[in-house]
Amino acid sequence: MGSNIKRELFSETDFRQFREILRKETRVLMDWFSSDVFEETADICGFELEGWLVNRSSEPEPRNEEFLKRIRGSLVVAELSKYNFEINTTPHPLDANLPSHLLDELTATWETCLSQAAGMDCMVLMIGILPTIEDRMLTLENMSPLQRYAALNREILRSRKRKPMKIHIEGEKDVLDVTHHDVMAEAATTSLQIHLQVSPSTAARHYNNAHILSAPMVAVAANSPFLYGKELWEETRIPLFEQAVRLPSFTDKNGRIISRVTFGTGYVRNSLMEVFLENLDGFPVLLPEIFDQDFNRLNHLKLHNGTIWRWNRPLVGLNEHGTPHLRIEHRVPSAGPSIPDVVANILFFFGAMHYLLEQSSEEIIPFEDARNNFYLAAKEGLDARIVWKNGIRSPVRDILLEELLPGARRSLLKKGIEPDEAEHYLDGILRQRTATGRTGAAWQKAFIRRHGPVFREMTQVYQENQNQQMPVHRWTT
Repeated sequence: MGSNIKRELFSETDFRQFREILRKETRVLMDWFSSDVFEETADICGFELEGWLVNRSSEPEPRNEEFLKRIRGSLVVAELSKYNFEINTTPHPLDANLPSHLLDELTATWETCLSQAAGMDCMVLMIGILPTIEDRMLTLENMSPLQRYAALNREILRSRKRKPMKIHIEGEKDVLDVTHHDVMAEAATTSLQIHLQVSPSTAARHYNNAHILSAPMVAVAANSPFLYGKELWEETRIPLFEQAVRLPSFTDKNGRIISRVTFGTGYVRNSLMEVFLENLDGFPVLLPEIFDQDFNRLNHLKLHNGTIWRWNRPLVGLNEHGTPHLRIEHRVPSAGPSIPDVVANILFFFGAMHYLLEQSSEEIIPFEDARNNFYLAAKEGLDARIVWKNGIRSPVRDILLEELLPGARRSLLKKGIEPDEAEHYLDGILRQRTATGRTGAAWQKAFIRRHGPVFREMTQVYQENQNQQMPVHRWTT
């Protein structure tokens, strides 16, 4: 949930001063958009991957402080709960070396995590929702001791007038109703966040296409069908995150209430500046930390943007020379099920984004259809029928097999990815996963249906398969 801050408590003066600075920095950003100062370099790729620390019984272990001290690396950082951590990667161009870079760096970091966890008699796991997590475990006692998390919890509850978070998720089989008096239910969700640096000239269309791609991505990467022993959505992480930090902020043009976790309000028309203006006018400040640095660093604007959890989030960064650049952060996929699956998901996203860029898809698929597609695919996975081009409703599985996977493959080849790499990840892993329907979510459901509600045993088998670096479509139950 972002970088740390130095304070937990804020005054009305802090909020007023922060809003004034935020408005100034937004004007700076407007000047940048109008004067073409952004770095033109595009297709710089990266990701963040959230993980779980578990004990030998596959139950969550709240010891990430000790774990991170052992790691001693800037690429592995804390997350909201003491059960979680996040792996970061170094940026790399979308070129022939990208697949090996992603695989080698993630493998090396993950092996370091495995070895350090073993020294604590623990293990690490990547999965959308840990099947053994229980509601009673998600308490403030198990929140990571960073000022940011305590402040976020306090300010979200203050903004809600202390009203508890009511989480209601209806699956085809079960219904979940729980109440939380803090934001800790969000800690049950762990994801893969994919970053793509984009050119200013194509940034708006990249952003729009990321929304269109969200439904196929959430379907093919689904990996969180269970929560507290109940079978809910294929990607239960989506409604859980939205409801765990629900904070209504404004009403959009369709009369829909927009909260801090959101699919958004529409495509952008001209530039990503439209999103940052919406941030300024639509979302109240949550963390009014005041920085001493130059306004041109946009620290306040970036902090504010980091407290608005769009499933596709625009980012502004600065290189070592102070030159700004634009990135799209795609927050849709689950973590896991295996390292090869994660690399395949990342490469597919990059390839499909460039394929859609050539199609003018946002002119064909209205935003409301893209939005409805996303939630339908999160609920039903690869079995969902979504509205695609020309308003035709089609199985998302067919759209992936017949259009997006071949299109992504061609686009990756144009970017210099070697044919055998593209074939391995897109055809050998993703096409097989799609054709068989064996996502992480499908495997978990099949295991429980065969063996009964033995979530601990299922998690242990899941971990064994993951440690073998075996793609999920090859897992047996």
